Amino acid sequence: MKVYFDNAATTQIHPKVIEVINKYLTEEFGNPSSIHSFGRRTRVLIEESRDIIANFIGADPSEIYFTSGGTEANNFTIFGIAKANFTESKRNKIIVSKAEHHSVYDAAEELNSQGFDSEFVGVDKFTKVNANKLDDLLDDNTSLISLIHINNETGSINEIASLAEKAKKNNIYIHTDAVQSLAKIPINVKDMNVDSLTASAHKINGPKGIGFTYVKSGTPIIPLIYGGSQERNRRGGTENVAAIAGFAEAIKIAESKMGDNYQHVKNLKNAFVKGIQEIDQPGIRINGGQDAIPYILSITFISDFYRNDAEAMLIYLDIHGIAVSNGAACTSGTFKPSHVILASGYSEEDARGTIRFSFSAQNTLEEVNYTLDVLNKLTKKIRK
Repeated sequence: MKVYFDNAATTQIHPKVIEVINKYLTEEFGNPSSIHSFGRRTRVLIEESRDIIANFIGADPSEIYFTSGGTEANNFTIFGIAKANFTESKRNKIIVSKAEHHSVYDAAEELNSQGFDSEFVGVDKFTKVNANKLDDLLDDNTSLISLIHINNETGSINEIASLAEKAKKNNIYIHTDAVQSLAKIPINVKDMNVDSLTASAHKINGPKGIGFTYVKSGTPIIPLIYGGSQERNRRGGTENVAAIAGFAEAIKIAESKMGDNYQHVKNLKNAFVKGIQEIDQPGIRINGGQDAIPYILSITFISDFYRNDAEAMLIYLDIHGIAVSNGAACTSGTFKPSHVILASGYSEEDARGTIRFSFSAQNTLEEVNYTLDVLNKLTKKIRK
């Protein structure tokens, strides 16, 4: 059996999305900046897609900027708001959590090297932002706070609206990375009270290479990419028309089935958690907390009980046809434990025993049961 449980990394593109993309790769291929009919038709498509996405998150279409994906969208926001606000107010401090995606975390570190003051707020054992520690970092020099909505490794959910209140009281801009929450749970930027939000298409059965940034009207931001007047002079470069069309189609499909999909993956995760607890409740810990999104299940084999080797564990699962992630990065062949898992208080030995399973509406209970059977065999091989 082949099982794909790595949907937090990317999802299988929907057939209807492929149809739409093909149309704008073959039939409607005009450059949307051209004034002739070929260009005008693709320009209309882009603006219609912008409307669809804006309506889906409660924004105005003029507040949506298309990017090449979530990483660029996060970089655009972090660098763009931090530098623009510094020019206006001379405030140079930004705050991000220790459990952010690298596209936010590394951007904050880069700003540090450019003379900004980047602070990293701690998280609890579920990888949620510690509100009290956030309070301790706020001061008159703080210009921007960036906090992930749903953690991409553990599925934990930050209550962005309540955290945003702290920012607003201090006249601080707030951004949230919503890559793992878009089209999985309802999102409304006004209810969340954020100044910026980012997302990506390939996490919701759309194409790779396209994302967007919501920037609330009036929020200061400068471009990350120069060289064209596209996206209202804030993101140069010819628009990826086919991918934008595919993103909008993926949004429409997801919106129509969001409730049913959520319940389906919730049932899968509940069955998975129950099965893991039956295998070894004291030796395998469930990460993210009880209210973590059902689309992501992170587990840790406690090193007191197991000989942890993340690469060997993933290879074992892959040999048995199961595709998952370990929530860690390999750089030049050297294993590096996940900064997210370490931030939650785990040791490096425990972090090396962390595996992330992530689900989609296409997954089945049969796949869960098969994976549990393989995991049971794995525990016997690596048990101390």
